[in-house]
Amino acid sequence: MKKMQDASRWTMFIFGFLAFVLGLVGLKSPKALLKQMGFTAVDPQERAEHDYTHVFVMSSSMASTNMGIYYMLAALLNVRRFFYWTVPFRVVTFSVFATAVAKGRAPVKFLMVAVWELVGALLTGWALWAEEKGKKGETAVS
Repeated sequence: MKKMQDASRWTMFIFGFLAFVLGLVGLKSPKALLKQMGFTAVDPQERAEHDYTHVFVMSSSMASTNMGIYYMLAALLNVRRFFYWTVPFRVVTFSVFATAVAKGRAPVKFLMVAVWELVGALLTGWALWAEEKGKKGETAVS
């Protein structure tokens, strides 16, 4: 495994690390994660019997934890094809989340999650583009 020098690898690793940590937060304290994203956080014992909000947060948090590990491993192993695949899908995620906020289905504070996805996608996309451009420049000079 080569030393991580490429910016694209770092954008993937940092995004993965943050997803992993936020997933752990949601597993440990679903209420804290809900509050952080602007949702009303009610203790499980105060919820209706058919309200499975905390179960859904646990499921999403586990997915975030796993996704974080995938991103960090992809960065450490330099799985560049995966890097490229994530960019458009993270832009789609931004669009879905931002639309949810715009339509009043999610609190305004949830827009932070959408922006986080978009900024990560743009940084990774830019890094990949710059690295490809740099490789082409090196080939032309050689």
